[in-house]
Amino acid sequence: MTDTPFPEQQQTPPGLTGEMDPRPDHGETSYVGHDRLRGQVALVTGGDSGIGRAVALAYAREGADVAFTYLPEEQPDADATTALVEEAGRRALPMALDLTERPACDEAVRRTVDELGALDILVNNAGYQMARDHAVDDMSDSRIDRTFKTNLYALMWLVRAAAPHLRKRPGCIVNNASIQAFEPSETLLDYAATKAAINNLTVNLAASLGKDGVRVNAVAPGPIWTPLQPATQEPEKVAHFGSDTPLGRAGQPAEVAPAFVFLAAPAEASYVSGTVLGVTGGKPVF
Repeated sequence: MTDTPFPEQQQTPPGLTGEMDPRPDHGETSYVGHDRLRGQVALVTGGDSGIGRAVALAYAREGADVAFTYLPEEQPDADATTALVEEAGRRALPMALDLTERPACDEAVRRTVDELGALDILVNNAGYQMARDHAVDDMSDSRIDRTFKTNLYALMWLVRAAAPHLRKRPGCIVNNASIQAFEPSETLLDYAATKAAINNLTVNLAASLGKDGVRVNAVAPGPIWTPLQPATQEPEKVAHFGSDTPLGRAGQPAEVAPAFVFLAAPAEASYVSGTVLGVTGGKPVF
């Protein structure tokens, strides 16, 4: 794994994997599947890069077909994820959709079921943050709106659309929370608030859907090296990204994906619901 500090760098949001130095590790050469998800169908939002790509790759190598969403400007990354899923011998369904629009969330679920035949696992991974111009006085309506719609509205819309299909299997939901829900940064005021809300939603949805056999959990990553970082952080912050963790470095997407696999696996996590699993390099999530 690559230690910090990183070279100073910056990208235009949403950022692309190919422009990162160093390239993130998604598990391309290291992840080995063990049929934990054989025959299942997963929908991963924001599956083109970062944690989403690592999850899509791991799920495919565990035997699942994978639908995933991405923004049109992320096409090069989406193509790479598609190739990884297909190289694992599974079906890929890439969908260029803006999940800040409710019809797009409905379409993501509908197309997954129509084209892949079912929906067993919903991974609410897509997220938006911006750590530049972070003073509350400088936060525009458009930034606040995009952060809350991407991180919260989309999650609710997707769960609402997916719930009838998940009840049939029964399936599960894995949300992407964050260490920011527990140790919020002033530079991520709006983002941290949405991640705290995701923890609350995870526990509440687990209670609401549990009677139908649907499990709901969350993963709370710490600082993970993804395109979101150079695309939303100041260059000097990128240079020391992750160095404040007890392990002294940022994590790689490949180090987060196994948590998503465990929480989705019907055998290994059959009695796990309503929990938040931290993958934080030592930062506490309690």
